[in-house]
Amino acid sequence: MKSNLKQQFVWASAGLGLALAGRSLYRRFNRFNLAGRTVLITGGSRGLGLVLAREFAAQGSRLILCGRNKDKLLLAGKELFEKGANVSCITCDVTQPDQVKDMVSQVERHFSSIDVVVNNAGIIQVGPMESMERQDYQETMQTHFYGPLHVIEAVLPGMRQRGAGRIVNISSVGGRISVPHMLPYCASKFALVGYSLGLRSELAKEGIGVVTVCPGMMRTGSPQNAYFKGQHEAEYALFKISDSLPLISMSSEKAARQIVKACQYNDGFLVLGLHVKLAEKLYALCPALMSDALGVVNRLLPEPGSAGYVKKQGSESQSKWSESWLTELTQKAAQRNNEL
Repeated sequence: MKSNLKQQFVWASAGLGLALAGRSLYRRFNRFNLAGRTVLITGGSRGLGLVLAREFAAQGSRLILCGRNKDKLLLAGKELFEKGANVSCITCDVTQPDQVKDMVSQVERHFSSIDVVVNNAGIIQVGPMESMERQDYQETMQTHFYGPLHVIEAVLPGMRQRGAGRIVNISSVGGRISVPHMLPYCASKFALVGYSLGLRSELAKEGIGVVTVCPGMMRTGSPQNAYFKGQHEAEYALFKISDSLPLISMSSEKAARQIVKACQYNDGFLVLGLHVKLAEKLYALCPALMSDALGVVNRLLPEPGSAGYVKKQGSESQSKWSESWLTELTQKAAQRNNEL
């Protein structure tokens, strides 16, 4: 009996070893060399988009940064150019399909192809559901779902013709776990995850890889450009402090390295942060239990207050708590990543 168990264990170990070796060889064989490739990054002028641009530039990629704010784009482009990157900037609102088509046509005329697309453009809205309007849901869906859809539809003909390409969709842990006080954001990110995973299945036969990324909180410096409703100062302070705590959030540079690596190796689904991975698995196994637990958390969050539907940016909602030593890491990230 013991001999049989030992033999089974040996065979199982050998099988696992062969499987891991096979996966390693497969990943190496399918590695996408980014040197000289044209990489389009939406929302590339600041935050995670800018950090990703730096990482792709380190791999030798040609960069196309897309964003709505011309001044922010020029600042980001100037920084990258001075560091030796091959970078171009195009003003474009990804929620407008005609602008997206014009941008992609312009890039393809100049560079002949777009090899990698990173759908990173996003907005963050924080506040209780009582403060949210239909327009809030529409804005997040237009940005997080239809924006990537417009870009992907524009670049797919070229990728299909070449039989190669990478599409990286930046969703969020909010696209796997619906958290209180971020309902429009989570609803739109859930939609992006569903579309992105299905898209990977359909495009695999054409040699086009689709990578779905679900980060947790990252220290990009973005809170002051997020939008807050309800008790603005309290919502902003809680969000910014959470964004700054090392045990809850991760460095945007570390996140960018992992995202670029996932792009190279065509990893289908990437969740960033060990605690986020554990929470995501638990939510998948026990969604009702996790929702009830988040209901307890919701009781501790600020009440709607008397502000109604008034929306303010983080930069308009500052208090002694949001500007304290508790948020120092986020403040420094904002300075590095063009968020000020």
